[in-house]
Amino acid sequence: MSESSQTLNYLPRMPRNKAVPIGCIGAGFIMDECHLVAYRNAGFQPIAIASRTRQRASEVAARHAIPTVYDDYGALLADPRIEIVDIAVPPDVQFEVIREAVRHADHVRGILAQKPLGVSFSQAREIVELCKSAGMTLAVNQNMRYDQSIRACRELLVRGELGTPVFATIEMRAIPHWMPWQARQGWVTLRIMSIHHLDTFRFLFGNPDRVFASVRPDPRTARQFAHEDGICLYILEYQPGLRAAAWDDVWAGPSAEGAASDIGIRWRVEGTEGLARGTIGWPEYPKRTPSTLEWTSVRHPNRWLRPTWSEAWFPDAFAGPMADLLCALEENHAPELSGEDNLHTMALVDACYRSVRERRAVSPLEIFAAC
Repeated sequence: MSESSQTLNYLPRMPRNKAVPIGCIGAGFIMDECHLVAYRNAGFQPIAIASRTRQRASEVAARHAIPTVYDDYGALLADPRIEIVDIAVPPDVQFEVIREAVRHADHVRGILAQKPLGVSFSQAREIVELCKSAGMTLAVNQNMRYDQSIRACRELLVRGELGTPVFATIEMRAIPHWMPWQARQGWVTLRIMSIHHLDTFRFLFGNPDRVFASVRPDPRTARQFAHEDGICLYILEYQPGLRAAAWDDVWAGPSAEGAASDIGIRWRVEGTEGLARGTIGWPEYPKRTPSTLEWTSVRHPNRWLRPTWSEAWFPDAFAGPMADLLCALEENHAPELSGEDNLHTMALVDACYRSVRERRAVSPLEIFAAC
């Protein structure tokens, strides 16, 4: 038995005006193959781009019909036509770009910043305060919230189909393509991959009371650069009893070295009245693979309902955060993915690092209190 995907709220809400001029800073994989593809399909209007090199920016501009290429992001930010700035640069460069962007608050009204928001909770808080002081709306590109299966699961929770949440899990077995800039960070999975799952748990269930994390280096990545958080496991505790847990396995067996592959991301939410489970299609990229959802409830005895859709996380979900920001500016309210909201995700990530160092459960409120 199946339920039409049209009965579930799994797509982002779109602004009335899609023609707001967007300036893009960064021309790497995420901007080139995700942001700009999704924006074109959604009808958004990127009008200018700048990157570390003009050549790279020109190549990406040609692929996506962006009319203006700048030598550097300073020149792009000075363009009075630009109202939204989409920033997709390494996290240790992000602060200086945003600091320059807020100097142009006379025409720049909003910023969409790539996750993670800076290199730590303390820097993220500085960025949020900087934008707030300038009167500029900040949103953070936590795009897994717009994965179609995750958004549909949230709808089931809101409708009460699953009852009270009892236990939730995310199991990732994947081999990410780490970017060269990660070698200089000293960290890998928690701030780059786990941050998606931690933010998804927050999206579905709210802020946890505490988190306990355990990590070890990934053998493959350790051959490239030193790091601590390769393979990551963590448990989130909620009152009055919900537990959420994830294991982020970026080793996933020696498939890259010649063994057979077992790659995928599976999630599961169990409630007092129902169960939802699904898969995330991202590990099969560039093959277009929609995420999946199936669910059952005491309201529909002995039935599994399996809605389907053609959209995929990569690249379609990347339209969601920009749509969220455009709607917020259009309607004069905070984005769902506001900088203030994202501080709770960044605090949860930093709480994981503290948990690893101190070998104890840590409340994210400790991170807020320390900064």
